[in-house]
Order: sequence, then structure tokens, then C-alpha cells
Amino acid sequence: MNLNKNIVLLGMMGSGKSTIGFLLSKNINCSFLDVDKFIEKETNLKIHDIFQKKGENYFRDIEEKITLKLLKSKGKVIALGGGGFLNNNIRKEILKNHISFWLNWKNSTLINRILKSKKRPIAFNSNENDLKKLIGERSNIYAEAKFKINCETLTKNMIVKNIIKLYEKN
Repeated sequence: MNLNKNIVLLGMMGSGKSTIGFLLSKNINCSFLDVDKFIEKETNLKIHDIFQKKGENYFRDIEEKITLKLLKSKGKVIALGGGGFLNNNIRKEILKNHISFWLNWKNSTLINRILKSKKRPIAFNSNENDLKKLIGERSNIYAEAKFKINCETLTKNMIVKNIIKLYEKN
């Protein structure tokens, strides 16, 4: 498949952006860029260590710089970090020049995944109610994505096929 615009995956932490992005890129034979991996490579720190040692503001600044740089690529599948689309500059660029897909799940599924994970810095000091509130706030912004994929009843391969079908129709 020849991509004339990047496919950008967004959604909450634990929504499968990295997994789906990797599978999608293999399926359509193009490069996959995971913003969080690029941030870790650039800083030589894991995401949770950046939050712990340098703070969220530092992380968000680096995230913006690296994401905007990666978005200059063409014909790629790009997985944003969970908070990447909340950034106005990143969101404007994606909405104007790329095709965005929100990987949407039920709150209970996301909360379960987030609380089980040891690598989600936003979730370290959060309880279920905090996470519900965060999901609600972010969902209002994620809803600006061009396409919304309700993933709850789909397999990984079905999600990938949906993205391809929607992209080809676009």
C-alpha cells in the first residue's frame, strides 16, 4: 500500500497504539515510528524515569519537539504517546496533514491495563476514579481524530483491517 499521508494512531495509554502500529506497518509494508521509543532513545532514559527525574513539563517539551520532527516523515505509521494529541501544535499538524485514528476502548478495559502496568508514569499515583476522570478529559480531545475505532470487540488483526479500509476510502 502506498501511503500519501502518515497514519497516526492516538489514544490512552494502554490502548494498543504501539502494538497495532507495528502490526499495521508490517501489514502494509511501511515504516513504523513509535514516538515514546524515539523519546527514550533521544534522552537515554525510560519514559517513567524522565517523569521521575525531570518532570512532566520537561517530558512534554521533548515530546512536542520529537513528535513534530517525526511527523515531517512521509508514508509512515506513527504511534503517539497517550498525551501527545493533547498538545495543540501536535494536534493541529496531525489534523491538517495526516490521517488520525483514535483507538477507543471501554474505561474498564483501559483502567485494568493501566493499573496492571508498571511503566505508566501518569498512573503511578492514580486510582480508578482518577483514571476515569483522565480518560474522560482526554476522550474529548481524542474525539477530534479523523477516525474513531471502537476496539472493544475486535481482534488486533480486525483493528488493523479497519484502519486499512478507512485509510483506503479516504
